[in-house]
Amino acid sequence: MDFVLPPAVVPSVAVAGSNARFAVRRIFCVGRNYAEHAREMGHDPSAEPPFFFTKPGDAMVDSGAALPYPSATADLHHEAELVVALGKGGSFVPEDQALALIWGYAAGNDLTRRDLQAEAKAARRPWDMAKGFDNSAVVGALRPADQGAPKGRVRCMVDGRVTQDADLAEMIWPVSGIIAHLSRLVTLKAGDLIFTGTPAGVGPIARGQTCEVQIDGLPPARVTLL
Repeated sequence: MDFVLPPAVVPSVAVAGSNARFAVRRIFCVGRNYAEHAREMGHDPSAEPPFFFTKPGDAMVDSGAALPYPSATADLHHEAELVVALGKGGSFVPEDQALALIWGYAAGNDLTRRDLQAEAKAARRPWDMAKGFDNSAVVGALRPADQGAPKGRVRCMVDGRVTQDADLAEMIWPVSGIIAHLSRLVTLKAGDLIFTGTPAGVGPIARGQTCEVQIDGLPPARVTLL
C-alpha cells in the first residue's frame, strides 16, 4: 500500500529487563477512582459509575524524560497512577475474565493542565486540551503480568517530597471492574493502556522540578520539567 505521507512512528513503552518495547495503540484514563481524590475535587465518590477520558497514544513518554514545561498553562499537576497494558482485547468482557487481558503493569503520571481543566469544567466543555496534550502520559517500564499483579503503595514525590501516598487497594473500582466496564463502551485491543485513577494529593510541578511516581514492585515513572 502506498501512503501520501510516511506512516507515523508507533509509540511504545519500555519493558523492564528487556530490550523489547510494547507498542501502544490507545490510552484510556479513569477519573475519580479513589474516594479521597474524588472528594478533594468536589465530588461524591459513591454517586457515579466509572467514567473515562483519553489521551493520544503519542502523548506517551518514557520514564526519565526531561520535558519542556507545557504551553498554555500556569498550573501543571501530577497524578500518580497504576497503568495496565492490554495484550488481548475484547468487548463485553466479564469481570471475572478481565485480568486475563493484561500483558503488564507500570507506574504512570497523568500530567494535567489543571487551570485548563477548571475552565473546561466551568464551561461544561471537554477536557481534551487539559489532559491529552503533548507528553502528558509518563509511563515507567512495564512489568509483565505473569510476575503477579502489583499490590501495596502508590506514591508521588516532587523533588523528593511526598505529595501522594495511598494503597492500590483503596481504588473504588478494581482493575478487573475497570476493564469490564470499559469493554462495554469500546472494543478493547492489544496495545491499549489504561490509567486506573489517582489518589488524593494531586498538586503542581514547577519548572526545574523532578516528579517521580513509585508503585511497590514496579519501576518508577520519573519526569523533569525544564
